[in-house]
Amino acid sequence: MSMTVRELWTVIHGMGLGAIFLLAFAGGLAGLYSLRPEWVTITGVKERVMRLTIGAWVMAVASWLTVVSGAYIVYPWYRAKPPEGLTDLTDFPRYYLLSVPNLAAWHTFAMEWKEHVAWFSPILAVAVAFVVWRYGARIAEMPRLRYALMVLFVLAFAAAGIAGMFGAFITKAAPLM
Repeated sequence: MSMTVRELWTVIHGMGLGAIFLLAFAGGLAGLYSLRPEWVTITGVKERVMRLTIGAWVMAVASWLTVVSGAYIVYPWYRAKPPEGLTDLTDFPRYYLLSVPNLAAWHTFAMEWKEHVAWFSPILAVAVAFVVWRYGARIAEMPRLRYALMVLFVLAFAAAGIAGMFGAFITKAAPLM
């Protein structure tokens, strides 16, 4: 089995960084949810905050790496313009999708979502990581802040998850070769 450079970058962008993001999200959400003074000791809160801080920053970094690698490495290949007069557009995913009527929505809706809304994920993830770093163990005593952080975390995940799902479908319909 061999992979082209484009396929390798697509795998790194989607599956590699996406898996790190997913694992960090799951751990971070569980950490925020369980960060309650009635559930753990003061020593336990400190230990959980350390893991939560690391996990939140890992999620934020993975999210930025995913979005930046998609926008500046993978996306230009997707948007490459075919030479004038070329009729076989399979090597030019954007133009291929737009040329097939029942596939055009994969570009006009799904890719537009992917290229714009996905940027919310790293922004929200950094916001959560910063607040966790800044407030630390005090979050355990502030349930409203903890719930707000969980909402922001879930929104970051939702933006990335929908973008990832669309990316997988777009790649299935018009792969980068």
